[in-house]
Amino acid sequence: MENIPIITLTTDFGDKDPSSAIMKGTIFSINPQARIVDLTHEISKYDVREAALIIGMSFHEFPPRSIHVVVTDPGVGSARRPIMVIADDYYFIGPDNGVFSMIYNRHERYKVVQLTSEHYFRHERSATFHGRDIFAPVAAWLSRGIVADNFGVEIKDVMKLPIPSPSMPTRTALEGEVIYIDTFGNAITNIRDEDLKTLRAQKPDASVRFLIKGHEVALKQYYSQVENRGLYALINSMNYLELFAYRGHASREFDIQVGDTLGILLT
Repeated sequence: MENIPIITLTTDFGDKDPSSAIMKGTIFSINPQARIVDLTHEISKYDVREAALIIGMSFHEFPPRSIHVVVTDPGVGSARRPIMVIADDYYFIGPDNGVFSMIYNRHERYKVVQLTSEHYFRHERSATFHGRDIFAPVAAWLSRGIVADNFGVEIKDVMKLPIPSPSMPTRTALEGEVIYIDTFGNAITNIRDEDLKTLRAQKPDASVRFLIKGHEVALKQYYSQVENRGLYALINSMNYLELFAYRGHASREFDIQVGDTLGILLT
């Protein structure tokens, strides 16, 4: 068991329908020893960008050789290509619709294989369920040791979504934006701990101000380290700057949405 890589599943299928369980059945039919982890099946319906953010923030928490299957695929059955991405000893399997954009952005070197070797697919295929018919079988065969190059041909012209990066308009200012609202209403930004450290290094003795939608936000180390039910910030467990309201819903209570700008100033 120790030599069998983990397979994670990320979809927008939800839990009402059996789709995610059917994918697992397909995997187990090919590799009964497979180790499967549900990353999430609650991606917002058809939201490829959200799926790209979730896998980009999560994949590195798994051991090398892990296989990440992502199925948020509104173009299923169309001309969009099924692909496998290999980056830093991790594997990513899903549609070529931009869902791996954060993987491309975070790695200088990666390889993309278009899945064309149909003998690794399900024999009877549907135009509406490539998660079961292509992505799950390929993940299962890969977990059994089939070499990545055997699944198809390398391609270069992959689809990429515009994932925003923080910027420094001046040496004492950092600007980012909210990229995801989690189930608690916390607003996760695209500013990472390393970005904040880079800013602070410009003027180590300066005070740091966090500003969003007319609110000045204090930085805390953990959620309960607050004075009242206001809006606060912290570096979360994935090293992203997050806005929160302790035991509240920051997005709803302070009208914070994906795309809102957060400014950080040294004063």
